[in-house]
Amino acid sequence: MSEKQYASFETEHRVRPDDIDMFQHVHSSKYMDYVMAARYEQMEVHYGMPMEKFMEQGFGWVVRAVHLNYKRALLLGDYFLVRTGIKTIDEKGCRVHFTITNKTTKKICCDGWFDYTMIDIKTGRALRIPADIVEHYENAI
Repeated sequence: MSEKQYASFETEHRVRPDDIDMFQHVHSSKYMDYVMAARYEQMEVHYGMPMEKFMEQGFGWVVRAVHLNYKRALLLGDYFLVRTGIKTIDEKGCRVHFTITNKTTKKICCDGWFDYTMIDIKTGRALRIPADIVEHYENAI
């Protein structure tokens, strides 16, 4: 049985001075910020379902678990590409894989995954993802 293939999308960013730590490279926490910023943009631009649309329905997405593999540093001024894509999605949540690649060297700086859970914004409790939302993400091109 073959695994379902989902679309992946890419967003370009540049390392800013406030991303740099005392060792003169991007602080590890910023890699999570880069992925979250890319997903926010990609939800609107590529999936046609911005976060605001979920919030209007009383839904939110929260990170349940995350795994980051650091491979090489990004430095001040580096341009980089954040590629993300859904690996799996069902009524309980979704796993999004990512790679952050230095645009100049074309080498991966960090990769990993995020597990997201849908919540009810009012209660903060986990929800089953509605079937129409699962289907929308399964059909993204």
